[in-house]
Amino acid sequence: MKGLSIFIRTTKKTGSIKLRFRLRDGRNVDLYHKSNIRADLKDLTVFTPEGDLRPRVSVYNRELKTLIDTERLAIERGYLNLCGKKDKATITQEEFEKAIECELYPERNNNSVRQESTLLERFLQYIDDGVRDGLFQKARFRHYKVVYRILQRFLLINRMSSITTRQFTADVLIDFRRFIIEEYLYVAKYPSVYDSVETRKIPDAKRSQNTAATKLKMIHTFFNDMVERGELDKSPFDLVGKQRKRVMMREQYDEPVCLTLEEFERILEKDDMPQALQETRDCFLLQCAFGCRISDFMRLSMKKVDVNEDGIPYIHYVALKTVKNDHEEKSTPIMRYALDIIKKWEFRFPILKYVSGKSGYNAKIKQLLKYCGIDRLVTYFDPETNDNKRVPLYEVGSSKLCRKTFVDLINKMQINMYLGGLHKEGSDAVKRYTNIGLKERFILYSVAFNQPVYTVDKELNIIKEGEM
Repeated sequence: MKGLSIFIRTTKKTGSIKLRFRLRDGRNVDLYHKSNIRADLKDLTVFTPEGDLRPRVSVYNRELKTLIDTERLAIERGYLNLCGKKDKATITQEEFEKAIECELYPERNNNSVRQESTLLERFLQYIDDGVRDGLFQKARFRHYKVVYRILQRFLLINRMSSITTRQFTADVLIDFRRFIIEEYLYVAKYPSVYDSVETRKIPDAKRSQNTAATKLKMIHTFFNDMVERGELDKSPFDLVGKQRKRVMMREQYDEPVCLTLEEFERILEKDDMPQALQETRDCFLLQCAFGCRISDFMRLSMKKVDVNEDGIPYIHYVALKTVKNDHEEKSTPIMRYALDIIKKWEFRFPILKYVSGKSGYNAKIKQLLKYCGIDRLVTYFDPETNDNKRVPLYEVGSSKLCRKTFVDLINKMQINMYLGGLHKEGSDAVKRYTNIGLKERFILYSVAFNQPVYTVDKELNIIKEGEM
């Protein structure tokens, strides 16, 4: 719902007002909602026009935030219910207010018990509850919202916005999977559905089986939760048949593609880098130095940089993917070239605002690799032809290449003690022997990336270089 915002007409800086909300959806929908929320204008300064907290805000009126979130959710649900019953362009102001009132005060709805929630309502509640209860982190929350919006468009196009979880049958599930993969075909047929979708998020090509499987697994988890709560007798995933389910949920991955040391250095030492690619290069090279996932890399800041007693700078963070089961901090020494990039950018890379999309970080990485001549042929499996394809490496470049390159270069510097025949694979003794500290890892990493060792003071000024 791209156009949902708080509508403020006053020019006063102090005092209180009753909040109004404005919903715009494409060119034909412009609706207003008068709420009963009274807010102090000073309290509103920490909110964006959409009603979210501004970046780095920690002190705010929590009661007001709860009221705004509740009102926004009621507006969204009320509007979606109306869209499932009629053409959105014909929705009147009176119908809009009535639909929101039914969401906010269900007991007033004909003095009867509210009807069963729709699938979209229940899925949205599951997402919100998941974040609130700590079942998944913000990154996964964003992924769930993407799935929610795809499901919303699928139901809207098929005039099923008002169906319940019980009505989402195995046949509907099969159709939904096909829609995920082939959604790009619907954009031209249903332009009004995509009017409110950001251009960069509108699908323009077929999605892969892996992408479809990832999104279906989130829906699968939701339906499993509904079964465990007793809201459903059986998940639609259990009704499609074991073989079909296995095919639907299967993810296929090719052999990992990594940069060689020569290719990495070619990017690092490229002299004539265009201005448009300089930020991408620095960001890409820095991620290669740490090997962390993009979700963790985006959260790094100067607060995550420290110096140990040996004068070795390092970053430390808790990995988002495993934070529920592992709270231990990851510590990664900062190689020499990475220090220069950190001092230059202080982790403030505007390009990380969008990772995917036509002009996002991943797309820019492909341009960077192509410009640097990283065109070595690599193999990947094409599910369309059920055969392997050989393409230039730059065509498959993304932020994942950073992690794979880091692991590959580091791994090549280590001796596999199992091959020595002294211990069996998986031996605890080997783990004890190889539990090296930060200093040893720093030397290992520096050799792997052909970088000089060095030491710094607490302000990251270099003290010594070339010896340890």
